[in-house]
Amino acid sequence: MNKRHLEVCASAEWAETVEKEILPWALSRRDLGDDVLEVGPGPGLTTDVLRRRVRQLTAVDVDDALATALAARMSGNNVSVVHADGASLPFPAGRFSGATCFTMLHHVPSPEHQDRLLAELRRVLRPRGLLVGVDSIDRPDWRELHAGDVCVPVDPATLADRLQAAGFVEVEVEVDRESPARRFRFAARAPTHWLE
Repeated sequence: MNKRHLEVCASAEWAETVEKEILPWALSRRDLGDDVLEVGPGPGLTTDVLRRRVRQLTAVDVDDALATALAARMSGNNVSVVHADGASLPFPAGRFSGATCFTMLHHVPSPEHQDRLLAELRRVLRPRGLLVGVDSIDRPDWRELHAGDVCVPVDPATLADRLQAAGFVEVEVEVDRESPARRFRFAARAPTHWLE
């Protein structure tokens, strides 16, 4: 992340947006279960909110410095932090009851890598495990914030098909047309049975 983007993602204003808008909207009437995986927590503002909602939270970040800082900050809590690529997770199949990816898919370097990450999330979810996420819709001011960053926007119009191709069922994708931030949420379940 560029310096300005990291400052925004670690700000008190963003923390308030995460706690009062993004997570309540994403998790609306959805139960992630007792053992949840968060992919791409960055500075961990979503982690701060999620850890109060679940028994055990595992946060995975590809950025070693961010993962190290978050691990130090979460020490002694119900959070384990792992430095890893979400497209190649060091966990057994069926480990987690739920998984989240909040405003991070666009930081994955290609659509193919994003698809591998989605398939990997399906792999580590228990049967009927829930994936929930939020991401932003591509727009000029949002692109400006990401100058110099990896920024590969996710098209909400194609995300349902991509989630199904990754093995998910009961896929929902909804654009928040009321918000000036222009974001979308998605939810999907791992199937009851699948072939590995």
